[in-house]
Amino acid sequence: MNREYRSRPRDEAMEKIEWHIRKNQVKPHAKLPSERALCELWGLNRTTLRSAIKRLIAEGKLYNKKGSGTFVAEPKIVRNLQDSQSITELLANKGKDFESKVVSFRLIPCTKQLSNVLHVSIGRGIYELIRLRMLDGEPLMLERTCLSEDRFPELIRFDFEKESLYEVLKNHYGVMILGGNEKVGMTYAGKSEADQLNLQEETALFYLDGVAWDEKNEPVESFQSWVRADRIQLFSVLKR
Repeated sequence: MNREYRSRPRDEAMEKIEWHIRKNQVKPHAKLPSERALCELWGLNRTTLRSAIKRLIAEGKLYNKKGSGTFVAEPKIVRNLQDSQSITELLANKGKDFESKVVSFRLIPCTKQLSNVLHVSIGRGIYELIRLRMLDGEPLMLERTCLSEDRFPELIRFDFEKESLYEVLKNHYGVMILGGNEKVGMTYAGKSEADQLNLQEETALFYLDGVAWDEKNEPVESFQSWVRADRIQLFSVLKR
């Protein structure tokens, strides 16, 4: 039996809020009108409006400041999972105000897991570089990178708050990153990730785990990234 589709009141309220933002060209971090004003404007009840706002906050389109009201969030950064560009390269190419903060940079002994990934003998030196990636002054992602000390001697002398890792590998070691593989999943912020990313514990994050290789298909780096899901949108193109 055919039934006429009817939008839920919450969905209609969400559409009205998004239409209001587009029509009035409301800028990120601008405050929305009060709940009372919006209810009177659109003839909504307070429960429906609050449900719509809560959903838009969950989608990363709005955010709330306790005691101050509801504000328009920054648009999400869109990344195609079929694109070989990393998130950092994507942001750099878009001319975003993007910077890195080195959380730690040290030598650790190669573990069995890293040995399997990087083809380095267990116990040999591995550089572990942990960086906090900042976008417009706000934490975006926490990134852990591991590379072989034998292959890249004295790498630790470089300042990766000022220099690009890939540029250093190319210009000083003659190694270019030409490909890799990456697994994408979801995780939740533990205390360490929450502190670095300025989030509450148990906040949902994208988790990226992969390896990059050179022109000879030799592994160069192992990486893991914890990415704020409220700032990034991932998509893929499906073909048959």
